[in-house]
Amino acid sequence: MDKLKRVLSGRDAEEPSGLDEVIDATSLGWGTRVKGFIACFAIGCLCSLLGSCLLWVPRKGLMLFAVFYTLGNIASIGSTLFLMGPMKQLKRMFEPTRLIATIVMLVSI
Repeated sequence: MDKLKRVLSGRDAEEPSGLDEVIDATSLGWGTRVKGFIACFAIGCLCSLLGSCLLWVPRKGLMLFAVFYTLGNIASIGSTLFLMGPMKQLKRMFEPTRLIATIVMLVSI
């Protein structure tokens, strides 16, 4: 019966490979993606806000600001990876219409 199902679904040529099983096992549901996005975005905003507050600390304030603000930006940008997926995000970032903005953003980080 399983062989018949594979033939009818077009997967009769070979058994699923280990990579196919890993890809199926690691795909996230929509609810999990939204929760990951919200958590990562909240952490990014919190780090950016903390970096802005630490700017006023004497002597090491500028260094702390740079570290926390950069981490906040990376976390906020990384949060969209949950919604789109990493490859689609990278393809969209490096489209010709967004290339200059992407390069400026990455250099400024």
